[in-house]
Amino acid sequence: MAKHIVGTVAEIPPGARKIVEIGGRTIGIFNVNGEFFAVRNTCPHQGGPLCAGAQTGLREAPVPGEYTYTRLGEILRCPWHGWEFDIRTGQSWWNPDQVRTRAYKVSVEEGPQADMPCGASGPQPGPYTAETYPVAVEQRFVVVEVP
Repeated sequence: MAKHIVGTVAEIPPGARKIVEIGGRTIGIFNVNGEFFAVRNTCPHQGGPLCAGAQTGLREAPVPGEYTYTRLGEILRCPWHGWEFDIRTGQSWWNPDQVRTRAYKVSVEEGPQADMPCGASGPQPGPYTAETYPVAVEQRFVVVEVP
């Protein structure tokens, strides 16, 4: 699996999405209440741009006339024909055993630190010294794993 940095955590705040291209695939990255998920931007029904669709929740009725709205922001509705998919797993709500879109593993990783030591096989000191300044990267990055 190859890892790809797709942005910083700050670029994709809760409730937001970012659509990226990795290795010829278009993938949507979603922040659902601080958790990150990634799905292929292709609806398996007729190839619509799935990740451009509305993020919704589930309306459930335990008994007639009594409704609850759950899983807010976790359901993705294709803008072409309204097929719904679970952002967490890629499974469809119409036929979860047979229809799904590809879901990818997402992690949040710290950026490189300026004070990371060089390995023993790294550069050796030369006879000259350049003036240097401390630099720190203080961001966390959203990383997607694509086979």
